[in-house]
Amino acid sequence: MLPRRVKALVQTRRRFIAVAAGDCHALALTEEGELYGWGHEDANGHGREERTPQRVAALVGQRIKLVYALDYVYCVVTEKGELLTWGEFSAEGNLGHEGPQAMPKRVEGLSGAEVAAVAIGWTHTLAADADGVVWAFGRRQALGLGAPGPEAGADVPTPTPIPTPRVRVINSP
Repeated sequence: MLPRRVKALVQTRRRFIAVAAGDCHALALTEEGELYGWGHEDANGHGREERTPQRVAALVGQRIKLVYALDYVYCVVTEKGELLTWGEFSAEGNLGHEGPQAMPKRVEGLSGAEVAAVAIGWTHTLAADADGVVWAFGRRQALGLGAPGPEAGADVPTPTPIPTPRVRVINSP
């Protein structure tokens, strides 16, 4: 019941700069941009639960700079500013793709945008790009886009810029 070091991470001899955790999993990011996952099977991309942190095999060779997690939803931002998401829950399009994703997948709707910050919720995701544009995808009502009309579905599965003033993303150490 007390905090303690994760021995398997200490043994990697890496310096960890960020962690993200959800219901039954955790992700840890090294300063070299390597991602380790353990817990629920989708967190590590191995298709089985892991009690010991393992490198997320699907991301080996990519440098990760930001990591986020919530319940069974995971996302990372690469050094190039690409947003990759995966997880079990995508009924509302909150992953930016149709359906659940067992492995990290690039959000195609953000191609060309350099993602600088992300906020994830149970049914929606917001991503701010380097130009200050805020992109939204997921459940329409959770995004503040109002109730669905007869032509509009309840979900916004493709990243859509929202009509807000541009934001300024400040990266803190």
